[in-house]
Amino acid sequence: MSAIPLLDLKPQHEALREELLRAFARVLDANRFILGEEVESFEGELAEYLGVRQVVAVSSGSDALLLCLMAQGVGPGDEVITTPFTFFATLGCILRLGATPVFADIEASTFNLDPEKAAACRSAATRAALPVHLFGRPATLPHLEGVAIFEDAAQSIGASPLQGRAGCLSFFPSKNLGGMGDGGAIYTNDEDLARDLRLLRAHGASPKYIHHRVGGNFRLDALQAALLRIKLRHLPKWTAMRRQIAMRYHELFAARPELQVELVLPEIREKHVVNQFVIRSARRDALRQHLQAQNIGTEVYYPLAMHLQPCMSGRGHAKGDFPEAERACEEVLALPCFPGLTPSAQERVVETIAEFFA
Repeated sequence: MSAIPLLDLKPQHEALREELLRAFARVLDANRFILGEEVESFEGELAEYLGVRQVVAVSSGSDALLLCLMAQGVGPGDEVITTPFTFFATLGCILRLGATPVFADIEASTFNLDPEKAAACRSAATRAALPVHLFGRPATLPHLEGVAIFEDAAQSIGASPLQGRAGCLSFFPSKNLGGMGDGGAIYTNDEDLARDLRLLRAHGASPKYIHHRVGGNFRLDALQAALLRIKLRHLPKWTAMRRQIAMRYHELFAARPELQVELVLPEIREKHVVNQFVIRSARRDALRQHLQAQNIGTEVYYPLAMHLQPCMSGRGHAKGDFPEAERACEEVLALPCFPGLTPSAQERVVETIAEFFA
């Protein structure tokens, strides 16, 4: 039986093959491989797409988060409010700067940070907040007047207008706008912040070899920018396809009412860009094994909450602190969802799930 992968980029790349090869040749001929015109053009085109004044392209989504906190001056003694249910980069950037992560639990229905619980975490030491727009669904931001909010939109490009001081994107290949390697960007309407970010991404130097701040090497390659410029033109179409796939899953599951007591499906709101289609099941692990046996790819995003990670040992957290996040870690399962996934493949996924619960 043929495999149904969790993600298959081959159809996307085959359709764009000649365009991508021409972009590669253009960068090769220009002989400018770090920053430069390709990166500047990509920043401008992405800013127009997002409806913001400034985009600063960087080396990864993880580095985008780190740079925002660096620009904000976050360090030892500062607290940063965030979610315990996310990819580690959201937590890692806080720890790398010596600051203290302060977790608030998530909403069970959205997997996103509960804004009221987050607002209640504010203290005199709160320097920033990092809410995450998880799986493509925009989060409701907490009301934290006077606190810098940096939106982790790594999985949710274009899902909602910027509300915080800046937003952070990832161009990891599995993202809706994915590169052919690592890459990221920060988008903002704050001109001063954008200037600081550009300084920090190149070791704090301006002009060359004159260093005003201690930054780092957080620059985006010209080749990645050239390839992402091509893909950006197709992003609206791909997003529409992802939403269509999500709605088709809903239709297929609705035709099997016996599954409604076994599974919880994600709500697909108007602005949901569906980076992942994530269901919940109390029998998640056994269901995943069953799907794997039938050559159907799945993934668990994420198996262990941030406050329970080994590197957080000794920081005063314990199992039970954030029950909704912990329950999500035990129940979530991502199903195949990517542009090019066929209706027949989706039918097989749902039929195989129904067989498990029969």
